[in-house]
Amino acid sequence: MERVHFQQEQMLDELRDLVEKGLFTDQEAKQIMKKRTAFESSLVRRVAKKADFLRYAAYEMGLEQLRRKRAARLQLPPGPATVSDYALVRRQFHIFERAVKKFKSDVGLWVQYIQVAKREGARALVGRITARALQLHPNKPGLFILAASHELDHHSPSAARTLLQRGIRLNPESMDMWKEYVKMELGFIESLRRRWDVLGIKVSEEKRADPSREILGEEMEEEEEEEREYEGDAGAEARRRVMEGAIVESVISSAAKAIPRLELFEGIKGVLWNYPSPESLRTRLLNHLYEELRRTLPRDARAVVFVASRHLPEGVAGAALVEGLRAANAEISARMPELGGELKGAYREWVEGWTAREMDEDLVGGQLR
Repeated sequence: MERVHFQQEQMLDELRDLVEKGLFTDQEAKQIMKKRTAFESSLVRRVAKKADFLRYAAYEMGLEQLRRKRAARLQLPPGPATVSDYALVRRQFHIFERAVKKFKSDVGLWVQYIQVAKREGARALVGRITARALQLHPNKPGLFILAASHELDHHSPSAARTLLQRGIRLNPESMDMWKEYVKMELGFIESLRRRWDVLGIKVSEEKRADPSREILGEEMEEEEEEEREYEGDAGAEARRRVMEGAIVESVISSAAKAIPRLELFEGIKGVLWNYPSPESLRTRLLNHLYEELRRTLPRDARAVVFVASRHLPEGVAGAALVEGLRAANAEISARMPELGGELKGAYREWVEGWTAREMDEDLVGGQLR
């Protein structure tokens, strides 16, 4: 029970501060002390459960939300931060820290800890937590994706790229990792496009001095580091290749070698189609994806149908739909003598899928009319 008594002593200053600020009453402070003592007692018993830690953390989150609401309502005058301004959040971190030390193998617990730290804006802490989690669980792609997302949120594409590349080396057969890598490189292209548009830099021009450097200061350093490789005599050509998707094409080719399965190509197609890229870039990358699929799975019946379906993009209708169906049918039929019954079966499933979709749309349309 010594630990419980120690934790009680640590609570006194923050509870006193909360009462002095008028955020909680004396009675509420006593109730908080009682509740926390019960939680602490449950954590020091011989067999503590993960649920005990999570209930304790949830209680502290509720207290912090209540504190913030009351502080906003009372419109407390600005002043230097006091212990109660950060103690409740710090206690949440402390609870999760104790939890992950006890349940090191629980990936979900690490993820919850990371999410709480992200929500509270504790960037440095998020970095430390993810580093520890990845050291313990290098075979969990989701952790690498979460860590890379955190770096991207803070404008560190080089760090995000390094994390994803490391994750792929350790988990080369993770489709999610490859899809996230493609998405990250698409985002990198878009960030460069917007930045160069603002600065008036054209893809074919040499890089000029950046007037925004004086305005944004250190926030520009990461982006500038990413762009240095596009300076000099070869800068214009490098920019052109990047904007045409050369990096993304390379990632797609590497993914195809690592996971020569149709499901990977279907997943990457979804990323390319849904990402808000310029139409010309999307078309170029999709064509590269289809060419890579032809090389990787030349005799796969489902792959043949998948490639032929490029003639029927989402939302196609009217005359374009008829022409698309004709082109897809011709392409599949041309491979029929070579692949025979297997392709016939895949073709039949594809046609049935299209027929069912059209019937569903007709039914919905009839209900709306």
